[in-house]
Amino acid sequence: MTASTPKQQPLAGRIALVAGATRGAGRALAVALGAAGATVYATGRTIRDRVSELGRPGETIEQTAELVTAAGGEGIAVPTDHLDAEQVRRLVDRIDRDHGRLDVLVNDVWGGNPLLDFDTRMWDVDLERGLRMIDLGVRTHIITSSIALPLLVRRPGGLVVEVTDGTARTNRGYRENFYYDLAKNGPIRMAFLLGEELKHAGASATAVTPGFLRSEEMLDHFGLTEETWRDGIGTLPEHWALSESPAYLARGVAALAADPDRARFNGQSLDSGELAREYGITDTDGSRPDVWGFILAEQAGEKPDPAGYR
Repeated sequence: MTASTPKQQPLAGRIALVAGATRGAGRALAVALGAAGATVYATGRTIRDRVSELGRPGETIEQTAELVTAAGGEGIAVPTDHLDAEQVRRLVDRIDRDHGRLDVLVNDVWGGNPLLDFDTRMWDVDLERGLRMIDLGVRTHIITSSIALPLLVRRPGGLVVEVTDGTARTNRGYRENFYYDLAKNGPIRMAFLLGEELKHAGASATAVTPGFLRSEEMLDHFGLTEETWRDGIGTLPEHWALSESPAYLARGVAALAADPDRARFNGQSLDSGELAREYGITDTDGSRPDVWGFILAEQAGEKPDPAGYR
């Protein structure tokens, strides 16, 4: 992307931090914010010469930063473990020294999928595995917000985006794992609570969720690629038929960040389909998948046709 007019790059001059930008939705969010003109600090634990316990050396924050720059923004990779408060302080101090401002904070740290034990009672889940999930999905977000928000509220108009799985509405039911449920409902509640406090400083917070996400990890798990994902429709029809690329949510969040009236969503939780309808966003194939709408229709006793939700 080479255009630089305000209309084409509405986030030009803005500074964003995407915590957890190594892969998946986090990487796509960083790239979409960059395409809108932002300078994006991309953080994570996997770099070219060091790999996190997820063991995915092919996805690094340096790659993410390069993609941000190629999209039209400025990508800056900063290795950071967001469970280490001192590392987060050094990161935020660097942003302050470099720019003196932070306009968008995206809390996307996760990495807990290998710890999941679905259909297992809470007391049968290894305690350390469960607590690690809470650390990754909630504690990282708390540490980062606590340290970064003083910089974000220095100027009015700041936005906090909490990335999770599900909305307040769709997560009312049981999420099949005690610790996962807490880890994914925590950011939703964080957005609500932070929204109450941020609004007095002229800022806002919104929780967002993708649907059935075709992340690198998910595609690898099913032996698929972004070119062959439709083959998965034969095994999990509704899920794959309504699946979405990471760019779908990212486009919606970039539009939210550029919306001068974004505070109307303060404290709320939105899914990618809702963002798409609000801002006229489509996925990379031109479709507008809405897996959460499909799931809610099923829960209401309907027999929805997946074709009506893409």
